[in-house]
Amino acid sequence: MIITIVRTMILFLLVVLVVRLMGKRQVGELQPYELAVTVMISNLAAVPMEDTGIPLFYGVIPILLVFSFQVGLSVLSLKSIKAREIICGRPSVVVENGKIIQSELSRLNLNLNDLLEQLRINGYGNIEDVEFALFETNGQFSIVPKTGKRPVTLEDLGLTAPYEGLAYTLVIDGKINRRNLVKTGRTEKWLNTEIQKAGFSGPRDLIIATLNPVGDFYCQPKKELNKR
Repeated sequence: MIITIVRTMILFLLVVLVVRLMGKRQVGELQPYELAVTVMISNLAAVPMEDTGIPLFYGVIPILLVFSFQVGLSVLSLKSIKAREIICGRPSVVVENGKIIQSELSRLNLNLNDLLEQLRINGYGNIEDVEFALFETNGQFSIVPKTGKRPVTLEDLGLTAPYEGLAYTLVIDGKINRRNLVKTGRTEKWLNTEIQKAGFSGPRDLIIATLNPVGDFYCQPKKELNKR
C-alpha cells in the first residue's frame, strides 16, 4: 500500500512538473501536437500507477522522452517558419468580405451551423457585418468586423483616458506580498496605517488589499469578519 502511494506521488509530481514546463496554456489554446503530448503523458503515468508490477523506471523514462520530443518540436517551430506551418498549421479564412468561403469549410470538415454558432458566440448574428473570420491553428475562432460594425472606441470619439495599468496586490489571504510592496515604494508601516484607516487591525484581517497606479488603496475583510 505504501509503495503504491509513493509511486503515485512520484508520477503525479513528475507529470505536474512536465506540464508546468510545457508552458501556461488552457486546454482550448493547445496546438494539436501539444494536446497529443498531454494525453500521452497522462496515459504513460497511469499505467505504472495501476500496475505495481511494472517498474517505476518504465513510466518515468517514456514521460521524459515525450517531454523532450515536445520541447524539440517547440524549439523547431520557433526557429523555422516552414516547420511551424507543418507542425501547427496555418489559420484558415472561412469568411472574407462578408462572404463564406465554402471550400475552406469543406476542407476543415466544418458545417454552416457550426460557423454561424461561432459568429453568434462572438456577438455577430449577421455574416455581412464580418470582414474576416478565421479559425486559428489552436482551434480558436477570430473575427475582424467591418469598419462600420466594430465597437466605438475613445479614439473614434477623439477622447483620451488616463493611464490605468495594473493594481498591485499588497495583501492576499492575510499575508503581505512584500515583493509588490517594494515595487510600489511603500513600507509595511504605511500599509498598516492604511489598513487601520479602513477600520481593521492588520493584514491578517484582510482577504485582499491592492494599490492602483494612481495611489488608490482598496481592501476587503475576510468572510468571518463580515459575519461579525
